[in-house]
Amino acid sequence: MFLTPFQKKDTLNVSEAKLQQLVDENKGIYSEFFDPEYLKSIILNICNIFDKYYFRVRFIGFDERLERNNPERPLIYASNHSGMAFPWDAMMFGAGLLQLNNYDQKKSIRGLTAPMLSQTKLMHPYLIDDLWKRAGGVDATSLNFETMMQYQDSNLLIYPEGVPGIGKGFDKKYQLQRFSTSFIRMSIKYKTDVIPVSTVNAEYINPYSYNSNTITRLINKIGIPFLPLGLSLLLVPLQPWAFYMAFPANLTYVRGKTIKPYELTDTPFEELTRVDFAKIANIVKEQMQDDLNKAVREYGKHPYNFGGLIKAIFKDLSKFPYVLPSGWALMFLEHERQFAKANGNPVKMKFGFFSWIGWLFKTPHAIFFYIPILGWIPLIMRMARKKH
Repeated sequence: MFLTPFQKKDTLNVSEAKLQQLVDENKGIYSEFFDPEYLKSIILNICNIFDKYYFRVRFIGFDERLERNNPERPLIYASNHSGMAFPWDAMMFGAGLLQLNNYDQKKSIRGLTAPMLSQTKLMHPYLIDDLWKRAGGVDATSLNFETMMQYQDSNLLIYPEGVPGIGKGFDKKYQLQRFSTSFIRMSIKYKTDVIPVSTVNAEYINPYSYNSNTITRLINKIGIPFLPLGLSLLLVPLQPWAFYMAFPANLTYVRGKTIKPYELTDTPFEELTRVDFAKIANIVKEQMQDDLNKAVREYGKHPYNFGGLIKAIFKDLSKFPYVLPSGWALMFLEHERQFAKANGNPVKMKFGFFSWIGWLFKTPHAIFFYIPILGWIPLIMRMARKKH
């Protein structure tokens, strides 16, 4: 999660009465973009394909259905970030958790996401407008966090490492970066539990990619949080779809022991200082790092499990053109077309081995993602185009 200094000042230096007024005025974020039917349609048609045939997602320790310790406040799920990769791991976690809870929205999660994901069109999968927010994401600002702590219809997901977590490079895989203290503040203030989640193998979504602080500072100016420097980067100019590609990491989510930051201090919330919050955040980070180390030792020995991958693909070869990342752009864009045609109701896409041919005729702009080098020109023009 990433909070700018200005956004922090917005909520830290105002009275509770003024803060509540700001929160009340901000509650439009609950439903301004979020479309539960769109989210369900994405899961049924796309995430399920990714899960069954590619990532083969595993949830460990989630058999027990969690209840809020404070019924008036959402639980805060907190996880490590996968370095140098597009956030497919977060998408698959949210989709899987919703299905585990039989689409009970109140037991699912909405993610607080780095504002760069929504502010830069390139960071939306295949340039689909507002995809993250329509699927439930909310920009991670202090005011938005305060506002979502009064949200009754789902729990929250945060990544305390923020943007430095996804830009940490493969050499620092599974090394938690400095934690934001915002989720500690919220947990203590509203006396709600933190549910730690160790995300294992997601570091292999884009392996052996590294970070350059100099390059990162440059690309931040155009709204991209980081640029993974590795062999996969060489494919991006030749095939624009590769900007969003992921290797078939066997994504595994391991639930840790519930953390209660509000029990880690005897000082009233109003008297806690930034130093106090930082100390508590370090205690939580140490526990999460220990959990992550154990989870990696147990579930990270075979990050791809190629035998399982091949077996999954051969179960249904009609899905083969859509399982590999080269088919994702066309699949996402065709879903977008069908969902719009269905007037906002979930759709059921038909996946035949040659269905992609008809999809290409119906969504011809998808071809730009497959044109070497020159395909970037019309895509950049689409990025520059204002939404209607």
